[in-house]
Amino acid sequence: MSETIASPRKTEAAAPARALDARYYTDPSVWQRETETLLARSWQFATHASAVPEPGDYATFSVAGEDLFILRGKNGELRAFYNVCQHRAHQLLKGSGKLAVVVCPYHAWSYDLEGRLRGAPNSDSVPDFDRSKICLTEVRTELFCGFVFVNLDSDACPMAECYPGVEAELRAYLPQIDRLRPLEWVEVPEACNWKVSVENYSECYHCTLNHPTFAKGVIEPKSYDIQPQGYCLRHRTRSADLDRLTYPVDLSVPHADEYSSWYLWPMFSFQVYPGNTLNTYHWRADTHDRCTVWRGWFTVDGAENETIRKLAAQDRATTVEEDIRIVEAVQRGLRSRGYRPGPLILDPRGGLNSEHSIAALHHWMRESAD
Repeated sequence: MSETIASPRKTEAAAPARALDARYYTDPSVWQRETETLLARSWQFATHASAVPEPGDYATFSVAGEDLFILRGKNGELRAFYNVCQHRAHQLLKGSGKLAVVVCPYHAWSYDLEGRLRGAPNSDSVPDFDRSKICLTEVRTELFCGFVFVNLDSDACPMAECYPGVEAELRAYLPQIDRLRPLEWVEVPEACNWKVSVENYSECYHCTLNHPTFAKGVIEPKSYDIQPQGYCLRHRTRSADLDRLTYPVDLSVPHADEYSSWYLWPMFSFQVYPGNTLNTYHWRADTHDRCTVWRGWFTVDGAENETIRKLAAQDRATTVEEDIRIVEAVQRGLRSRGYRPGPLILDPRGGLNSEHSIAALHHWMRESAD
């Protein structure tokens, strides 16, 4: 990633900016290139730190076509490794769990919690076998407000540079964020390219027509705006009429009457609903025309909370279900011979009915292809 981002609002051409060509969403070779470049060179969500709280705890996951795992070391440090034995490439771990030593199920080569080779059967018979030079391949890892992110590019800029000011803002809205734990994960398969889903999330031009519960019960449409903030899209709005919310809100807490979102390019977003309720999105690109979206819902210490459970269920039945229909219809339309990319609606005043956020996404997409 480059460190300078041109603001779409300042760089509008005389001719209207147009949507990306359909091939960005339908061509398997474009998706394959993204997997090898963009998705392998950007910060990707791995898991929440609470999933691996103690030394020896691990969790597996995949990013950009690579099997990886997070492991809590003896000193409490979190490390991510490629999930592959350095002997003859067998997968090391599955799922999640706890261990004292990482042991390959193929030939029983073993590694300590820092990834160093601990033992290899019959290696004493090999002249000059130096186990001190053999270690699992580590992946760059950052802990961001309790969320674990990885980047396959060891030279990538730190998250604080990619997403300036985001951590401080999150802590202002969620002073308790270090105690938050996932209460529920909602898995949402979508038959569309991941960028279609991300674009749909990143604009609210469609909200009033398609999301009545969200538009009337969560946000105040007239105050809604989205602006680039580094490689983040910052959503801001006041809440709708608080009397219409389906859950109680303590207005004595700062920012309690606001909705805010921080979308971190390319595949993660923090959302704070009115009442300082944290929920998240993260995306996984499964194929060129399929992705999986995960919705996370959080409470202090992961405590059971009937209100959050009901809110998650309501969200899945309304906004999420409405978005599935939208993005899958768009994916079908992108395959149409009759589609010609239309002009984006770039209102100089910004606001709910402007697509400046889409122009920013398209800028980053083209940039990542260079």
